[in-house]
Amino acid sequence: MAITDLPVLAMLRTRMQWNQARQSLVAENVANADMPGFRPRDLAEPRYDRTTGAAVASTASLAVTAPGHITVGGQGGVGADPRRVRDFEIRPSGNGVNLEDQMMKAGDIQTDYQVAASLYQHSLTTLKIAIGKS
Repeated sequence: MAITDLPVLAMLRTRMQWNQARQSLVAENVANADMPGFRPRDLAEPRYDRTTGAAVASTASLAVTAPGHITVGGQGGVGADPRRVRDFEIRPSGNGVNLEDQMMKAGDIQTDYQVAASLYQHSLTTLKIAIGKS
């Protein structure tokens, strides 16, 4: 096993990748702030297994068990968090992007990414010291 395969480092890498993907969605939301009918999207936060530290795939999905059930669709893609979409105010054009919320998210994402990157770097430095390479 390589040093970079440690669970804590894998969790931090996953967190940084999630922040990058989320930042892309926020940028897409801002870019489409004036497009009629556009609905903002966001990513659900990754979950981790407490014992192994590996990212756990979300299995929470609705099943259509009878033909009369209403199907959910169109609000997002893989990892989209439909709960956050409902928080937005929809304008008469059908656009649901709130620029203030998107800018707040962008700031939060930047801070979260910097914290994860800093922890990753400090973890590597600590491991180097522990094995005698400084």
